Amino acid sequence: MLEKKHIGQSTKSIWGGEQEHELYERSTQVPVVHSVSFGYKDIDTWHKVALEEAQGFIYSRNANPTVRAFEDKLKELEGAQAATSFSSGMAAISNTLATFLKPGERIVSIKDSYGGTNVIFNEFLPPLNIEVSLCETGDYEQIEAEIAKGCKVLYLETPTNPTIKITDIERLSMAAKKVDALVIVDNTFATPINQSPLELGADIVLHSASKYLGGHADALGGVICGNKDLVKKVHHYREINGASLAPMDAYSLLRGMKTLKLRVQRQNESAMIIAKYLQSHPAVEQVNYPGLESHPDHDIAKKQMIGGYGGMLSFSVKGGLESIKKFLPKLEYAHMAANLGCVETVVGPPFTTSHVECSAEERMAAGIPEGLVRYSTGIEDVEDLIADLDQAFKAIS
Repeated sequence: MLEKKHIGQSTKSIWGGEQEHELYERSTQVPVVHSVSFGYKDIDTWHKVALEEAQGFIYSRNANPTVRAFEDKLKELEGAQAATSFSSGMAAISNTLATFLKPGERIVSIKDSYGGTNVIFNEFLPPLNIEVSLCETGDYEQIEAEIAKGCKVLYLETPTNPTIKITDIERLSMAAKKVDALVIVDNTFATPINQSPLELGADIVLHSASKYLGGHADALGGVICGNKDLVKKVHHYREINGASLAPMDAYSLLRGMKTLKLRVQRQNESAMIIAKYLQSHPAVEQVNYPGLESHPDHDIAKKQMIGGYGGMLSFSVKGGLESIKKFLPKLEYAHMAANLGCVETVVGPPFTTSHVECSAEERMAAGIPEGLVRYSTGIEDVEDLIADLDQAFKAIS
C-alpha cells in the first residue's frame, strides 16, 4: 500500500477521504446522506457510538457521512491529523476563535485581514474583555514584540484579502511558540496546492471552502485542519453551537475539489500573465501579485508558496473610484460579485466585497484605496481575459 505522504495532491484531491468509507450500493461517488439522525437496533451499540467509543453517526449536527468524507479529504490535502467543517468560512473563523479565546486573554494579528475577520477583531472580541493587537502586516519587529508580550493566539492570513500581502508563517510561528501561543492561518487564497501552513509551524489552518476548494460558487462552507486534540475542541464547540456544514454543500464541495489542483495550476499561470500585463499598462498605478519580483514580499512568497503564487491579484487604476466605475462594467468575461476562487473570473472593489462591512476610514487605515480592484482569475483562456481587460481600459483612456 502506498504511503499517503508520498501521494500527489491531484490524487489526494480525487481519492482523499473516499477510500475508507463504505459507499452505498457500491457507488463510485460519495452519496448525499440527508438523514438528520441514524438509528440503531440495540442500546449498547448506540451508546458506544454516542460516546465515540465505536465508529458511527448519531445526529447530523454532530457528524454526517457526506460531511465526514469532505473533512477527510481536506485533512489529507493539508497533511493534518484531523479536520472539522462549518456552514461558512466565517463560521470556521468565529467558532475557532471562540473556542480558544477567553475573557482576559489576548490575540495578536495583522491589520490586513479579511473585512469580516476584522469586524470580529474590532467589534466582537473587545466587549468580551479579549485584548486585540493588530500590527502592520510587514512590520515583523512590531509583530514579534507584541507576541513577546504574551498572547493566547497568533492569527495570520496570507496572502491577505485584498491587498495580497505575504506574511512569513515560519518566522512568526517560531516567535509564537516561545510564548506558547496557538498559531492559526487562513489559507483560503493560497489553497493546499500552493501553501502548507502546518509544515511551516502553524497549529490550525482554515479555509472558506466556498472559494477555491469548491471552485464553482455553488456551495457555502468552511473547514479547519490541524492537530486532532485541537480540532476536537473546535468540533465540540461547533456541534453545540450548531454551525454545521449541510450534506448537500459537502457533496458539492467534494465534487469541486476533484479538480482542485488542475484549476489552481491554471489560475496560477494565468494570474502571473495578467499581473505582468497590468504592470505594463499605462492606466494602472500599482499591481499587487506575489509572483512579481517587484512585489515587496516576493522572496517570502517564493520560499513558502512552493506550489505557485495563486490566482488572486489586485491593482489600482489611475483616476481611482470614478475610473473603476467606468472600467469594471465594461468587462465581458468577469462577474462583478462578492466572491472569488471559482472557475469564472470575478472582480470588484473592496468596498463592495471583502471590506463592505468597514467604513471608508477603516479601509483607508488598512491601506485599501477606494479605487482598488480585486481580481480573481478564472480558468478562461488567458488571451481572452487580457483582450477583455484591454477593451475595458479604453473606457478610461
